[in-house]
Amino acid sequence: MSDPTDPLALEEQVCFALSVAARSVVGVYRPLLEPMGLTHPQYLVMLALWQYAPLSVRRLSDLLQLDPGTLSPLVKRLETIGYLRRERDPADERSLAITLTAEGQALRGRAEQIPPAVVERLGLPIEDLRTLHAALTRVIAAAHP
Repeated sequence: MSDPTDPLALEEQVCFALSVAARSVVGVYRPLLEPMGLTHPQYLVMLALWQYAPLSVRRLSDLLQLDPGTLSPLVKRLETIGYLRRERDPADERSLAITLTAEGQALRGRAEQIPPAVVERLGLPIEDLRTLHAALTRVIAAAHP
């Protein structure tokens, strides 16, 4: 049992709860993404591209809050499996533009089934999930002054 008066009690740590929750939720996504050949980080890249493509690597990095060194292997793998292309940006030859292939665009139709499947598997009311999302968004903002 947790001791709420102990400032170092494991069960009382926000970081512990966030870490376990993140791993658990990603675990819910895993069997839904595997048939599409995607990992969860690759899915996040695809979500950004479905919404905003074409994107520069810098803009994608900013959207996902990932450094370019972490993002680069994700993009290369998605290009290898045929979901996206990296091309020189015609407006700025120094910059790479990431665009979806026809196969990457078509994958969106299958991916639209993922959010409702996740909600169903979590078994939480959608309003609770929206409240959680809003709280986590505030935590992210507070952690990035």
